Formats: sequence, structure tokens, C-alpha cells
Amino acid sequence: MKTFVLLTFVTALLLVRESLGFGTAPPPSLAAQRRSTTTTTTTTLQVANEIVSEDAVEEASNESPRNRRNLFKLPTHSNESVEAILRLSEQSLKGLHEHSLKLSEQTTDSGAAYSMGESDLTGGGHEIVFANSYVDLGKVDIIGFDYDYTLLTYKEELLDLIYDMALKRLVRDRQYPEEMLQDETMKFDPRFSIRGLAVDRETGWICHLSYTHKVAVAWEGREKVSSARIQDEYRGKRALRPSERRERIKPLNDLFSMAECCLIADIVQFFKRNDIPFCPRNAVNDILGAIGDTHISGDFHRVVAKDPGRYVRPTPHLKQLLDNLKAADKSLIFVSNSPYWFVDAGMKYVIGEDWKDDWDAIITTAGKPNFYTAQNRPFREVCLKTGRIKFDEVMSFEKGQVYTEGCLKELTRLMRWKSEANGEPKRSKDALSGNNVLYVGDSLFADLVDAKREFGWTTAAVTPEVGFEMELQSESHLISAQRSITLILNALRLLQEELGTGMRTDEDLGVMDTLERLVSKWRDHESKLMGNPFGSVFRARYQPSLFAHSLRRYSDLYMSSVSSLRHYSPQHRFYPEDSRLLSHEIDSAEQECWDLEDVLDIE
Repeated sequence: MKTFVLLTFVTALLLVRESLGFGTAPPPSLAAQRRSTTTTTTTTLQVANEIVSEDAVEEASNESPRNRRNLFKLPTHSNESVEAILRLSEQSLKGLHEHSLKLSEQTTDSGAAYSMGESDLTGGGHEIVFANSYVDLGKVDIIGFDYDYTLLTYKEELLDLIYDMALKRLVRDRQYPEEMLQDETMKFDPRFSIRGLAVDRETGWICHLSYTHKVAVAWEGREKVSSARIQDEYRGKRALRPSERRERIKPLNDLFSMAECCLIADIVQFFKRNDIPFCPRNAVNDILGAIGDTHISGDFHRVVAKDPGRYVRPTPHLKQLLDNLKAADKSLIFVSNSPYWFVDAGMKYVIGEDWKDDWDAIITTAGKPNFYTAQNRPFREVCLKTGRIKFDEVMSFEKGQVYTEGCLKELTRLMRWKSEANGEPKRSKDALSGNNVLYVGDSLFADLVDAKREFGWTTAAVTPEVGFEMELQSESHLISAQRSITLILNALRLLQEELGTGMRTDEDLGVMDTLERLVSKWRDHESKLMGNPFGSVFRARYQPSLFAHSLRRYSDLYMSSVSSLRHYSPQHRFYPEDSRLLSHEIDSAEQECWDLEDVLDIE
């Protein structure tokens, strides 16, 4: 046993130096980054979807001296061997923290610190394409792209705009208190919401669901719901029956939904703070309706189209990517739910006036996901001069023209392009059926699910959160928290091995309970470092999130930005790392994921 303990201590000290960057090489190239995804030893118990600002790190790390000491204080035990494990583990924890502080001081002195900026919705500097299944781009003939948050990414100002417009609609159309418009707290907060959450219509809670639909974290307004209330609401299982789930739970899956999530929480909080009685279901339905009306009315589209530079992020590599794919004889399809005049303004901003020349088919106001399943929805042509809809029947697609509505069945019939070389058909009549089609989008359920499930398309998800989380995995405070959790769990395993297979004494159980509570405290500390109250988009506390499960199930590839594809040959073959987890989580496969809150009722 002494050998085990010694190895644990030595390993901990080595992890301190390795994980905090002492003696390491400069940042790797893209190819090295790709290789490192299976060799880096960082855990992924919880990581963030936002790059944490310097203030957020300070707020999380500058806890009271007493609380900080409690994080490093392990219990004592009368058994000498168990006590040795505890003392060496405690020493390792303190050493880990000291090294983290030193590295943090070095980073501060050099002026390198995380802050919200141009990388917050573009995935940072990580431009790796991850594979959930085998994909051969050489066999892909047709590539379709979504528009919003795929070809274009937006600045935070867009979510501010949607939030404000929906709030004004609630006051104007549904007689919500006018005081809401003067309340300084009623503003979009990018540090509160993340993608992949859900709202319980019955309670008004914003929930983060695990892949088993278990409620891992819930917030009522801006107040965290206790574990006891979650257990009571969901009959001790933290989850609803499927029939109840369909009735009560509304997913908030895409990046636009971050404004929706924040508005629901803020209005619930306003009602609670001002002692205004309210029905959560009515409030949620009102807010969802106001957000929907804001989209359908085109109000925010008109504002963005008039000033794209204020709301749209530059996409300098998009044109290069499209040119590469065209040079490889790939047919490109543009399929967006947004209206033509809106996408025209955005594409002109990022590519130029001749943006339509890059596409073999351009479809706007497509109405996905119904676009995939509708059977008799004909296309209509858009007049490029006036933007109005023509009444002629669409008998074939013409390059450079724009079409609206329609369905996949009609698209398959109409896509019979001719080769410029010999006039022979370039694609067969069933060209859009099978894995020779790759569709790239940001919304799993609007863009990818039916394309994958109904037609067998190869799918790729644009998931900027991957870049954010990979950035944070190299942040010294977060690494320290993750390593501390690993050390304490390892101490729990070692002391149980030392105690053997017999019955535990009250002292044994008390020490184990204390260590488990300490793990929970470290996980809370870790959450503070990540800048939002829900944690990782991909992890619902200690289990894969429902979003991660859906990403694994419905996307063959995923990446932080569509521009990441430019680093790969049009004939590149992608190989999945491991079928058990998302590719960037492989190294945490040996970590135990277990819920201390359920065992000990810890908040």
C-alpha cells in the first residue's frame, strides 16, 4: 500500500508541472493540435462555453481565506495507513494550488489573459474538425450549408437586440409591466445562458439535462434550485416520464435560444422580486410567443440588414473554403430559413456583391425542418431586382437565381445540372439521397436530425463551444480545480483499498462523506471559474449532456467554425477517435462520473 501511496504522490506532482505548463513547448501547430486531442491529460468533468474574462477568474479565485483553506483541508483518521494517504493527498492539493498561483502570476505579468472578444462566437483558435464516424469527403458530391451561425456568425449585439425586441413586445402586446423596460437588470446576459438548455413550462425553471433527460442543474429566475426541490418536483428521480417530458419540457437548442433562455429567467426573477403572482406556464408561453413573433415579423432582420457591420462578424476564410470546394467539383447548395433580402445583405458583407455565383442552388425561407419531410410544397422563384415572389411554376433550377419555400422531394427532382464539358447529367435524379451529400449547420434539430435520420445524409455541426472549452482546458485555475477533484477521488479509492472488504466504522464513513463533500465543493468552485451557472455545454454536471448525446448521434463531424474545413483536403478521410465519447473528451474516459448530490443531498 505504501507503494501505491508513493506513486499517487509522485504522479500528482508530475501532473502539477505537466498540466500547468512548466517546461512545455510553445503552442502546437494545427496538425499537432489534432494529434494532441488523444494525448492531452486534461479532464473534461466540466468546462465552459464562454472564454472566461479576467474579472470572472478573479471573482472565482478570490474566495474568502476560510473557504479557500477548507478546499485544501482533508479529514484525519486513526488508521496510520489511511492517515498517510490523506496527508499526502492534502500536501499534493496545496502544491497544485501553489503552482497554479505562480503560473497565474506569470500569465498576468506577460499581459496574456482571457477576455470576451472576437473569439467568443467563432470557436477561438481551435480549427480542428472532430469526427464521430468515418467520413470520406472524396465520396461527397454535394455540400449544403445553413446560413445563420454557420456561414455567418453574429456578435453579441444580435442577442441583445432579440432580447430587447421580445421584451418590448411583451409590454406592448401582452400588457407586461412597463417597469420592466426601465429595469437595468432586464438585459441580455451572455454569462448566464448557454446552448442546449431547456425550460420546464410547469415551473418556469431553466434546466440543464443529461443524456438520460435527468435535470442536473435548474435555475428559477436567477436563483439556483436546490437539490431537494428538484427531487421533489421530479419524484426523486430528477427526470420526468417521456409523456410528461413532451408536455412540459421545451428544448432551447440553438444559439438564438440563448436570448430566449435569459429572458425567461429575468422575467421570472422580476415577478419574484416584486411579489407579483404569476402562472409559470402562462409566462413561459408568452415569452416563447414574443420571441417567435420577433423572428417571424422580420423586425430584427431589418435592423441587421441595414447595419451588418454592427451585428455580423467578418468571415475572412469563407470565400477560400467555397473556392476550394468548387475547384474539387463539389456542388454547393445554400439552404436557409431566413428571407432572401436578409441573407443577401449578410453574404454581400462577408463575400461581396457576386456571392450568388458560388452556389449551384440558393434556397431561402426554406422552413426547416419541415423542408425535409414535406411532400407537396413547390418552390417559388424570387425576383432579384424587387425581392418579390414570382408566380411562375418552377420547372428547373437556374444557377444564380434564388428560390424560396419548396421541399427536399422537389429539390431532388429539380437538381439535374449539366456538365459544362460535355452536357451530360452531372448528378443523377436521386442525387440527394445517401451519404454523397454533406449538410453543414448549427442547429441539430432544425438542420441535421431529419437530414441524417430520414435521408442518410452525412452531417456536420458548427459548434463554437468546442473552441471555448478547449481554450479553458489550458487555463491554470481550471486545470488546478480539475486536478484537485482527481486527487481527492483517487484518495477515496486508495483509502477504501486500505480499509479492505469488511464493514466500515463510523469514522471510516465520516471521512468518506467529508471527502465526497469536498469533491462537491471543488466542482462548485470549478463552475465559478467557467463563467456561467450551468457549466459545460457538453457535460450536465458529471454526465454527458443531452446536447452532447444529440451531437454524437446526429452529426458525423463537428467543428468550432465552418472555416475549419479549409484546413482539410476535399478528399480528406476522417476517422473517429472513440465511439464512446465525443472526440475531445476521450482522455477523460477513465474518469468516474457519479452524482454526489444524489447520494448525500448536497447543494
